[in-house]
Amino acid sequence: MRIAIIGAGSVGATLGRAWIKLGEDVIWGVRNPADPKHATLPKERVKAPPEAIKEAEVVVMATPWSAAEAAIKGLGSLMGKIVIDCMNPLGMGPDGLQLVLGFNTSAGEQVASWASGAFVFKTLNTTGAGNMAKAADYPAKPVMLVAGDDADRKPVVMELVGTLGFEPVDAGPLKNARLLEPFAMVWIDQAMKRGRGRDFAFAMVNAR
Repeated sequence: MRIAIIGAGSVGATLGRAWIKLGEDVIWGVRNPADPKHATLPKERVKAPPEAIKEAEVVVMATPWSAAEAAIKGLGSLMGKIVIDCMNPLGMGPDGLQLVLGFNTSAGEQVASWASGAFVFKTLNTTGAGNMAKAADYPAKPVMLVAGDDADRKPVVMELVGTLGFEPVDAGPLKNARLLEPFAMVWIDQAMKRGRGRDFAFAMVNAR
């Protein structure tokens, strides 16, 4: 499957490398492919964003939230493509990182409004980038919730999430991104303010 990842920061780079190891065909889309900061990525897989998405079946948005709208609108038509939004709408507040959207909308819904004709899913936003390459190493599978409206394409997204070592769980329609984005803040708070560090993940455990 051809996957275009827009953004090659810690999340985008980690996801891409992990999927390549699993046999997926990954292309990164970045503003300046020649920038030395992308030198650790396979050169032939780093392209300008509109070129990166041309033959992609799945487009993963992994830019900072502040750059998301311009990045999506700069891609051209996303009609018929699966778009995975793994961004959180973060900004700095008086107590540090905080959500800048919530309650009556979400980043996932905003992405859907910008990506006309695409099938948008919210996932891969509730844990740290480091866990995206080592989810399979945990003694219990870390859970990864997937929200989206298209029932026919949701299994494709859940399979991609599952190959990374997560337990993919259907989180309902895309509007439930309003729940997943605050849930991401629980991970961020534990990692950055409660002294837990980043080497942990959430799991879903059923009673026997």
